[in-house]
Amino acid sequence: MDVSMYQKMRIGIVHFKAFPGIETGVGPIVETLEKICADDFFTAVEVGWMKDYRVRNTARHLLDQSHLSVAYATQPKVLSNKFNLNSFDVRERATAIDAIKSSVDEARQLGAEVVRLIAGKDPGDEKRDEAKKLLIDSISQIMDYAAEDDDGLQFTLKIFDRDIDKKNLIGHVGDAVDVAKALRPSYPNFGLLTDLSHFPLLDEDPDVSIPMMADYLEAVHLGNCAFRDKSHPAYGDIQPRFGVPGGETDLPEVTSFFRALTKNGFFDKPERPVVSAEVRPVLAGEISEIIIANAKRVIRDAWALSQLPEADTEASLQTRRGSRLAQKKPQLA
Repeated sequence: MDVSMYQKMRIGIVHFKAFPGIETGVGPIVETLEKICADDFFTAVEVGWMKDYRVRNTARHLLDQSHLSVAYATQPKVLSNKFNLNSFDVRERATAIDAIKSSVDEARQLGAEVVRLIAGKDPGDEKRDEAKKLLIDSISQIMDYAAEDDDGLQFTLKIFDRDIDKKNLIGHVGDAVDVAKALRPSYPNFGLLTDLSHFPLLDEDPDVSIPMMADYLEAVHLGNCAFRDKSHPAYGDIQPRFGVPGGETDLPEVTSFFRALTKNGFFDKPERPVVSAEVRPVLAGEISEIIIANAKRVIRDAWALSQLPEADTEASLQTRRGSRLAQKKPQLA
């Protein structure tokens, strides 16, 4: 029997990626958020930094009307200000901790149920273990602060790339699991978030990495990347649309990702997990609304294909590939 994807997950979109230009906490935040709130394909949204409390108030009214699940992502504030929760400089780390504590307050103002955290830069092999200890301490302080208002707020640490673009401490799956193992016993509301777009950047295979982090994996992002050609407009951790020329991710990879998540029990949680598209217009002429529609089609198709026997899935994908190739052949006069 076909299982609706809405039975197994809450389908979200990362607002500040879908509509570039609002990552710094200003710009057409409300106007673009309204478009997501009006789109009933999505049942969740991930919002970011909104500098003006009046904008946050208006956004909260929209979100309350929408019946969307809300996640608050700290990466726009962190990356814009180069905050580092694992900095070896005491004052820098304290500043970063205070900034994320303020993000917790913003998340509550927006009605968020979860806060997405991000580690700082990777210091290299020799200092990595020490940096992980600092990160664990920083997250502990932030979660202790959040616990003062016992409203069930959840936290996830997002896994980034280490060598290509963000060069983040977290990082490879082993390091992510080390942090989760240290925090989970004291903070059962802590987990990990992995991103399909980062597996190629990390040179990791979801079929290998997901079982390793399965006990701590609470949310995922669906995205694409390009890294083989440094001149590519989307080189690095940019999250272009699915199927972008020179990219790594399209329908087959999302389908396989859904299969790996299913095999490892990700969709069997008591609370349906949030699975968010993290895509943006990158190439000349691309617009947000069409990139969002692209993601919706890929998610629908990938889920449907992941429900088929693997042989049938592969046959369907091969037919699709053949059809596309035929469309690209020049027509004879």
